[in-house]
Amino acid sequence: MRDLTEREILLKKISTYEFATLDLQIYLDTHPHDTAMIQKMNGFKEKLKPLVEEYEEKFGPLKKSMTSTNMWCWIKGPWPWENEEDC
Repeated sequence: MRDLTEREILLKKISTYEFATLDLQIYLDTHPHDTAMIQKMNGFKEKLKPLVEEYEEKFGPLKKSMTSTNMWCWIKGPWPWENEEDC
């Protein structure tokens, strides 16, 4: 088993916080007044933001951004499902 790269570690952290945030959003659709879960979701969002910023600074954008001067720069590999050695 190989060690994960810095890029893969960041992607795993980002996907973990994104999943938790989305899961809580779904929960809050049926429990909109659960302030504890609202606070928890906001905490996940706060932890997610610097991870996304770090990733994008080091490896490029995670999603297509209309503010980019080069609209195709977001597709430069490797794709998240590709191993670094496969590229």
